[in-house]
Amino acid sequence: MPQLNPGPWFFTMMLAWLTFSLIIQPKISAFTSTNAPLNKTHTTTKTSPWAWPWT
Repeated sequence: MPQLNPGPWFFTMMLAWLTFSLIIQPKISAFTSTNAPLNKTHTTTKTSPWAWPWT
């Protein structure tokens, strides 16, 4: 079964994983969010029970 042979693809997988973890991931982590979340007070809405017409 040739799909179980890791020989031709193992090096490609490791190279892609190392590229992501050593080069791309630190650059992505360095970005700062432009819209930081604000501490807003949560307002609760007053709900009223439904007036069913048949009760």
